[in-house]
Amino acid sequence: MTTKQRWVLALTSAASFMIALDTTVVTTALSTIRRDLGASVETLEWVVNAYVLTFAVLLLTGAALGDRFGRRRMFVAGLATFTVASAACALAPTIGLMIAARAVQGVGAALVLPLAITQLSAAFSAEQRGKALGIWSGITGLATFGGPFIGGAVAQGLAWQWIFWINVPVGLLAVAFTFLRINESRGPNRGLDAGGVVLAIGGSLGLVWDWYGETLPAGAAWRWSRR
Repeated sequence: MTTKQRWVLALTSAASFMIALDTTVVTTALSTIRRDLGASVETLEWVVNAYVLTFAVLLLTGAALGDRFGRRRMFVAGLATFTVASAACALAPTIGLMIAARAVQGVGAALVLPLAITQLSAAFSAEQRGKALGIWSGITGLATFGGPFIGGAVAQGLAWQWIFWINVPVGLLAVAFTFLRINESRGPNRGLDAGGVVLAIGGSLGLVWDWYGETLPAGAAWRWSRR
């Protein structure tokens, strides 16, 4: 593995860890957020739902934009969006602004995650790609598994705002080193099918809304965290 490949693996893994962590990290802090921002349980559900919906619905769009406008460029745009939205979450004075910032976080995440995979695929040969993707997947999986524990520890030891503040220095460093260490790459030079993108977003929204709303409501997660 070359030095450049190590940088690509490290930066994409760090970014994906941060993105995956924010899917579950707020779960155990929801009761504290509810008390501080004066939110109802029904409104509080959207602190999780807003992030997951925009993230899942826009994943295909993120990959398509990277292929056409530059994978590194759109990856950095996603990181910057996610970082700014994280700061907005930490500073949010009301639950409505918190939900809006979480939705913007999901938009940034939808750019980062698919483009992390495509940049790994571009940086590693076919023989090396399996190992690189395995390491990346393991690190991302640890974030999903450990999110509730990390969120509870941060909320109890510091304050729930630090769940989001931690993303700011990590995101800024990732943006800087991505510009320095990752080369630009693009996919096939084809036009963007705007109609197809709209249909894909609409179809994904319907599927995710139906599945997520029925199987994993954030309110249930919050009630579980209070046991």
